[in-house]
Formats: sequence, C-alpha cells, structure tokens
Amino acid sequence: MGRLISRRPVLRLTADGSSRRPDALAVEEPLELRVGGRALAVTMRTPGHDVELAHGFLLTEGVIGAVDDVRDARYCGSRDEDGRNTYNVLDVRLAEGVAPPETGVERNFYTTSSCGVCGKASLDAVRLRTRHSPADDPVRVAPEVLTTLPDVLRERQRVFDSTGGLHAAGLFTAAGEPLVVREDVGRHNAVDKVLGWALVQGRVPAAGCVLVVSGRASFELAQKAVMAGVPVLAAVSAPSSLAVELAIECGLTLAGFVRDGRMNVYAHGERLVQAAHAS
Repeated sequence: MGRLISRRPVLRLTADGSSRRPDALAVEEPLELRVGGRALAVTMRTPGHDVELAHGFLLTEGVIGAVDDVRDARYCGSRDEDGRNTYNVLDVRLAEGVAPPETGVERNFYTTSSCGVCGKASLDAVRLRTRHSPADDPVRVAPEVLTTLPDVLRERQRVFDSTGGLHAAGLFTAAGEPLVVREDVGRHNAVDKVLGWALVQGRVPAAGCVLVVSGRASFELAQKAVMAGVPVLAAVSAPSSLAVELAIECGLTLAGFVRDGRMNVYAHGERLVQAAHAS
C-alpha cells in the first residue's frame, strides 16, 4: 500500500505484562494545493487520490463546477532531504475563462485532518452558493437499504483494517450499489476525494446518490454534499445543529446514527418515508 501505512515500534501494555512490537499507522502528510502556481490551501491528508482531492475541494469551495473547468493538475518538484519528490505539492491549472480563487483573507485556508477548513473570515465566507442544488431531486431511498450502507462502507476500508486510524466516505446509488469509497485521516478529505471522483467521472451533480460518512455529519460535510448536488447524506454518528439547519435550507436529506437497522432523520425525510410506503 505504499505510503498509506507506516510501521513504528510500540510498547504494548496489558494486564499480563508488556511487550515490544511493530504497529501499523495511517500515514499523514501535508498537501499544498496551488491554483495557477499560487498557493491556495494546505491540508493534512493520507497520500493517494490527490487529484480527486483537489477536484473535490475546488468543487465544494465553489471554485469550479464541472470537470472541464480544470485544464490539468500536476505535482510540483517538492523534494525531501534525500532529493526525492515528496508528491506533496499539487498545482491545478484552470481552464480559460474560469475565474481563479479570490486572493483575500477569505481564501487563506489551512485545513487539518481533524477540523477541516480553519481561519475563514466569517460564516458568510463558509456558506457558499451551490450550482447543483439537491432540493428538487426526486430520488427515493428505502430505509432498509440506507441502514445497510455503513456496513458496506466499513467492509471496503482496507487501510482501516490495518491501522484503525482512518475515516471513510462512499457514494452509493439509491439501490445501495457502491460507486466509490475513499479513506483518509480527515473526514473532509475522504469526502473531497469521493466528490472529486464523481466530478471527474461526470457524475456531478450527483443526482440520485447517497453520500455515506463513517463519523459525524458536520456543517462542512453537509455543505460539500450540497455543493456537489448530493440529495442524501447519511452519517454513522450525529450531525451538528448547523449541518441540520443547512440541510433543511438546501433540500438535503440528512440522517444520523445510521446503524444497526435504525437511524434518526433530521431533514427532508420525505425521500425515505415515501420510499418505505411505495408500492
């Protein structure tokens, strides 16, 4: 798995004594995202699927709206102490006519694997206007299908099996078919990778799809779903109050605590209730 896993010696303590053994850790490294040669963001991520991550980030931050808005994405020649390319700097060139990101304080992002985007000037800078509103999406999802998706997501977390240290996100059809699953140390990175994949594959807006996340549903993750036109967001854990407010406002079906055959539906449950009673 290359740079996804790092092995380190640990001291293991149990009721029966102690021992030294190697342990597998999820790799976390910085990625500097540049647009047209100008630094835009630094995120702490699990290496891999970086181009998808860049597409997803730019989509959910309102910089691009379609795959054709990107001309290309290339790694820059960042080097480590041994002169090897770190593959930790990615430069995206936008297509002609696509406006570059703002250069003011609102766009001076620093993102972490724990909290997402930090340091935005105000809440107004966070609440973006989507080009792909999910409000009118007619999709219906059977609740009995939705409650199975976190288990399907978990079954596809290969690196988590080795490290226990990664979040996951997955995009599914309304019938429960997995389209893509991505893992990352950051919840928001996993979602950006999934939505970046969808953009590259021509699946944005992600009409008729369900986005499943392995942890809680924060405002940021709800916003990312809305920006990509995802009509249903399902989380294994709880949503935040602001995520619920955004979901209600933007027509996003939001379900939390989706596990063990049950869930709490916080917004636009008509997509689930009607499915349950459909003939």
